[in-house]
Amino acid sequence: MIIQSIAFYILSAVTIGSAFMVIASRNPVHSVLFLILAFVNSAGLFVLMGAEFIGLMLIVVYVGAVAVLFLFVVMMLDINFVELRQGFLQYLPVGALVGAILLVELFLVIGAWAYSPDVPAVSRLPIPAFTEVTNAHAIGQVMYTYFIYAFQVAGLILLVAMVGAIVLTHRARVGVRKQNIAAQNARLRSEAVSLKKVEPGQGI
Repeated sequence: MIIQSIAFYILSAVTIGSAFMVIASRNPVHSVLFLILAFVNSAGLFVLMGAEFIGLMLIVVYVGAVAVLFLFVVMMLDINFVELRQGFLQYLPVGALVGAILLVELFLVIGAWAYSPDVPAVSRLPIPAFTEVTNAHAIGQVMYTYFIYAFQVAGLILLVAMVGAIVLTHRARVGVRKQNIAAQNARLRSEAVSLKKVEPGQGI
């Protein structure tokens, strides 16, 4: 118990300190690195509480995917925010129209939603004891019954974030060559391969 208490206080102190440095650091790369440190220590706290599944998912998903993606975006993209703001008002009507269409589609989907008569009965079932099921099994039963709507909203947020990352990385920039997949697929062998006869002792 003494070792667990010491580990708890150390992990908590490092998590709070790294979380503060995320917003206090002026270098965005350092902020992302402090964010990764906060995730790792938070995963350690989850393991101390017996929620090893959540701790491992925190490492795999947030540290291994999301935080590393943030780091790549910050380090590799040369974002000119002044240029982005200049074209904001120009595309605002089109963006508002697309947003309104998506909002109407969401209302239509929600209005046509069909519920199974067994859903209320399943959501009222008691949570099984941790000694009867595994940690992952218990989390799955709770997530897909009591918190199914929050889970779906989180999926939509991640989808929007993924689309935003794709739009940022595929925008046209001066001096940056863009891959043309159609032209590559239509290229002939004679245009892509050139055979050179190299004489011995002359090099290429």
